[in-house]
Amino acid sequence: MELAGLGLSTSNSRNSPDSWFKSLFVRKVDPRKDAHSNLLTKNEESNLYKIQFHNVKPDCLDSYNKLCEEVLPIIHADKYYPCELVGTWNTWYGEQDQAVHLWRYRGGYPALTEVMNKLKQNQEFSAYRKERGKMLLSRRNQLLLEFSFWNEPVPREGPNIYELRSYQLRPGTMIEWGNYWARAIRYRQHNSEAVGGFFSQIGNLYMVHHLWAYKDLQSREDTRNAVWHEDGWEEVVYYTVPLIQHMDSRIMIPTKASPLQ
Repeated sequence: MELAGLGLSTSNSRNSPDSWFKSLFVRKVDPRKDAHSNLLTKNEESNLYKIQFHNVKPDCLDSYNKLCEEVLPIIHADKYYPCELVGTWNTWYGEQDQAVHLWRYRGGYPALTEVMNKLKQNQEFSAYRKERGKMLLSRRNQLLLEFSFWNEPVPREGPNIYELRSYQLRPGTMIEWGNYWARAIRYRQHNSEAVGGFFSQIGNLYMVHHLWAYKDLQSREDTRNAVWHEDGWEEVVYYTVPLIQHMDSRIMIPTKASPLQ
């Protein structure tokens, strides 16, 4: 039977105007054989990272830093705990009276669980947490994986300042972000400013953190301006900015206990 005036057969519903109209809004999804995290990370390694943000009572920051300097290096140096302190900082510009700690767990989630269980039995660490709690206003953390195309963070001699640039991406855009930055990272290696690049697994999802090191604020300004003279950088910015929902920048000063100085 023909529909009057349309010349379309009712025997083939795929050709109906309604189906054609709906097809404009149907997005074909290609099946994936692996999780995004496996496509973006260094598969031959199993490094898991934890980043901690501690908002400290303003009159307690010096005491908090002193307490951390007494305890955190001991855990870092003790091979009994399969974890390493990558860096520890105070925020200079950004959220004030804030401490940021970055830990690495070689061995992934099993290493994290092992450290947590062992620290529960450590009375000195329990006393540290109790004393630390008196100084905090709030705290939060995230578990992160590192991008395969970034450097692995290694200790640095100072003095340096560090910038932590955090990007909240639109859900579903992490692979696209990784594809662009896999090419873009070479533009940001000239002054050895690239320290590490990470994306969240637990906590705020679709969150990316880029960690940079500079001698000072003027060095940061000069380095960031110079990259605009690189062929291809403008294209990276053009295509990655639409992927971002929100972004934030912290300028941080390493504490005495930080392997990244």
